[in-house]
Amino acid sequence: MSHVLGDAATPEAGSPAAPGSNPVTALDPRTRVLAAGAFAVVTVALDSLPLLLIPLALAALAMLAARLPAATTLKRMALMDGFILLLLLLLPFTVPGEPAFHLFGWPASWAGLEQAGAIALKANAIVLMLLALVGSMDPTSLGHALARLRVPENLVHLLLFTVRYIAVVDAEYRRLRWAMRLRGFQAHTDLHSFRSLGYLIGMLLVRALERSERILVAMKCRGFTGRLVLLDLLRFGRRDLLFGAALGLVLALLLAGDLALRFGSGAHVGAA
Repeated sequence: MSHVLGDAATPEAGSPAAPGSNPVTALDPRTRVLAAGAFAVVTVALDSLPLLLIPLALAALAMLAARLPAATTLKRMALMDGFILLLLLLLPFTVPGEPAFHLFGWPASWAGLEQAGAIALKANAIVLMLLALVGSMDPTSLGHALARLRVPENLVHLLLFTVRYIAVVDAEYRRLRWAMRLRGFQAHTDLHSFRSLGYLIGMLLVRALERSERILVAMKCRGFTGRLVLLDLLRFGRRDLLFGAALGLVLALLLAGDLALRFGSGAHVGAA
């Protein structure tokens, strides 16, 4: 999971290596989760393109504060942009409005261009902030923070067990693939290849189920009763209070500015 969320080796708040590492990892994990959620909600609620540049700038500052590698972070954002690229390209041609230009006889509206720009700015700002605040967090610390925030225990358990055993499932898959190669298997677009890959997936599921049953028995032997005991020492401090107050003020100003622009434009249109 570390390759998705960020560097799992980053020291977290509450650990001996955390103080002085960087301003982001010095924050309480719960503060980071709540801040990322509030930032995402407010950013999605904004409509003004000029104002959307501010959340993107804040996310960039958070990336610098978290000391994330720029090349790797931008590569991850480019992968996300690839999923919404088709939507962004089609929006100008599917949203009605005053045409901005024509492409092969198809009009592209200004309204569609504005919506595409807003979606791109929102998505990149939110993903960048998540990478900075949550992506630089150790997955175990994330699970503990969610548990302390009263997220349903089943979801927290699912996250922690997935992080722990996804590498085990991947290793099992690689062993099965290596065994197939030793027997001369080469994937082609034929019925034999599809059948063999189906057997591979089925065997992987069977072995994963058997391993999960052994793990459950081992946990019960160690006293597991359906709840994971959290032994972390998460505490909100002055640093978290200052960060939360500053971010809350900025988000409130963004919402106020967006509402002012909406009512101002509406009054201008009504007067016209």
